[in-house]
Amino acid sequence: MIAYLSGVVREVREGSAVVVAGGVGYEVQCPASTLGRLKVGEVAELSTRFVVREDAQLLFGFSDADSLKLFDLLTGVSGVGPKLGLALLSAMPPSAVAQGLLSGDVKLLSSVSGVGKKTAERLVLELQNKVPEHLAAGATAGGGARVARVDSTAGRDAVDALLALGFREAQVRAAVSELLAADPAQTADALIRKSLGKLR
Repeated sequence: MIAYLSGVVREVREGSAVVVAGGVGYEVQCPASTLGRLKVGEVAELSTRFVVREDAQLLFGFSDADSLKLFDLLTGVSGVGPKLGLALLSAMPPSAVAQGLLSGDVKLLSSVSGVGKKTAERLVLELQNKVPEHLAAGATAGGGARVARVDSTAGRDAVDALLALGFREAQVRAAVSELLAADPAQTADALIRKSLGKLR
């Protein structure tokens, strides 16, 4: 079991990163929120989950233990595999995922590509009483977590503009989502300007 990985980031890809530790390059699949924090040439410290399947051995990495906790909870639900767990944690901040589960917000969860209404309902049913409340600390009350997603008009416009400049989608979505979580009222221009500072 590989529970933790510390090494130099060699490459950041779409959906994964290559981290060199002990002379070995590990491909680590990560949510957008984690990929957005990784910089080539810098040391990364990741909480990891090693998944062995008949056709593959996969390593998943997260920048914090809370994201790993959510990933474990999500993938512990029948019908929710690692790919879908990462999709949820990439589409919105981990705190928003936790808030959606705690509040039973099926509409929020099913807005993520690949998550149907029935899957979202199953996630709420099985996890609503299992998600620690502190995991939702970064989300605002009363549905504010929904505003913090990239799905806002300003967020979508900012993402489109940054993608047109050639930045990776995972990194762009993570940067814009983080900025919107801090201040949902930001304009597209402000999001683009601040994201450029994070991405360059």
